[in-house]
Parts: sequence; C-alpha cells; structure tokens
Amino acid sequence: MPTTTTKKRKKYKYTARTADKHRLYEISVQCPEADVDFLDEVYREENGRRPLTLMEDFCGTALLSKTWVESLEGRSAVGVDIDPEVLAWARQHNLRRMGLRARNVELIEKSVLDVSAPQVDVRVAFNFSYSLFHRRSQLLEYFEVVRPSLAPGGMFVLDLHGGPEAQQETVEKKTFPGFKYVWEQGPFNPVDARVTCYIHFEFPDRSRLKRAFVYDWRLWNLMELREILEDAGFSRTSVYWEGTDEETGEGDGVYTRCDTAENDPSWIAYIVAWP
Repeated sequence: MPTTTTKKRKKYKYTARTADKHRLYEISVQCPEADVDFLDEVYREENGRRPLTLMEDFCGTALLSKTWVESLEGRSAVGVDIDPEVLAWARQHNLRRMGLRARNVELIEKSVLDVSAPQVDVRVAFNFSYSLFHRRSQLLEYFEVVRPSLAPGGMFVLDLHGGPEAQQETVEKKTFPGFKYVWEQGPFNPVDARVTCYIHFEFPDRSRLKRAFVYDWRLWNLMELREILEDAGFSRTSVYWEGTDEETGEGDGVYTRCDTAENDPSWIAYIVAWP
C-alpha cells in the first residue's frame, strides 16, 4: 500500500507575522551600553564624578533608560515620549524585566517641548530623533526647554549623521541572527532639507515587514545645531567625532573631541552642550 509523507515546515524564530518590530529595532539600531559609556566618560571628564540622573527624550522603548539604571547603583532615569503605544511596550517588556530597579525609571507621556523637570545630570536626544522638528523655531524652542532642565554641571547630548551619502537615495542591509535590517533613504530635497527614510525587516522565510518605521526628517547640519544651541542660551558646545577602523574603513565606535574633521561619505558624531 503506497504511503505518503508530510514534509515538516521549517520553523523560524522571526517572521513578518510573528516578529516584534520594537525588539528588532533594539537589536539592530541601538547600542545603549556604548551610549552609557560615552556619557559617563564625557561627564566625568567635566565634573570629576559619574552622572546619576538621565532624561531620555523621544525614549521609545526606554532601552537606554533601562541600561542606564542597571549600569550603576543609585542611578535614575526619566523617559519622555508622546506615543502611548511604545511607552506601554516599554513598561511591559523592558521595565518589567528590571525587578525593583524599575522604580528608578519614570516614563512620561508628553511632548518633549512640555517637559523641563526634574533637573538631571544628562539629557539626551538620540537616534537623530530631534530631526522631526522641521523648522528652526521649533528646534530652538526645544533647546530652550532642555537648558533649564539640566542640573549644575549637567550636559545635553545629541547624535547626528552627515556626509555626502546622507543626501543620496540608498538602501543598506545588515544581517542579524534571524533577520535582515534594511535602511531605505528616500530623495533629499535641497530646498527644505527634508528626507523620508524607512526601516524594513526581512526574514528567512522570505516574508518582509515593510516600512516598520517611517521617518520624515529635516537633515540638520552640525553647524546649524551648534548655532541654535548657542541661541537657546547654552554657553558652549563640543563635537565628538567617530574614528575609523583601519581594516574595514567603517566607524570604530570611538568618539574623540575635535575642532576639525574629515568629511567622510557618511559619518556619525555627538554634540555635547553645557548650559
């Protein structure tokens, strides 16, 4: 009697149907341990001690706030985001795993334009999130809100990217265990300096999570940001430039204070501002 066999379906850890876009973002985009190390180093160089309090603007899943609090006993963090859905995700997936230390993380559902307290040692706007402000007046208002929220000796830190490739249409892919991260950069409009970017995720079963994240940004340049910070009342700013790995030619994750830098095709830097 003839028999038939049923081919077993291959199980994948991630598929477009089952994947959590917020978790994939954390894996593929963020490196909070490196951010905490950088903030520690710069603040300690300035003040002779380690910072204890952090405000994370546009915090999303609050992964940086979580990492900050877990990095040193006595640390606390405030995460600010206008999106209730992502804050609910943060509470369920990140704060819940912290145990009692979750008491040291406060999440605020507000616009960053409306939060000027409490005073903290460090306030940050990472992942180019402030780029959603398209007009100079909006960004100036934001920086004016940030400045009085900094405690004595406090600092405000932005990351930014630039270089010729920042103004070019491009698609870049990076492979992670179980999925591919895809960065798609649309046309740059030189009239208003706006660009729309997308993050997609691709999976081994050939499914795709298309436009998991969409960004409508103004591409601010470094000097513009420093001038607006000065107009907002910050006393001084410094630029920290990423070094280059000699073997790969890619960024090495090491940031050094500089006054001049080479305009690589694509670069990442931090701006640190003091009140």
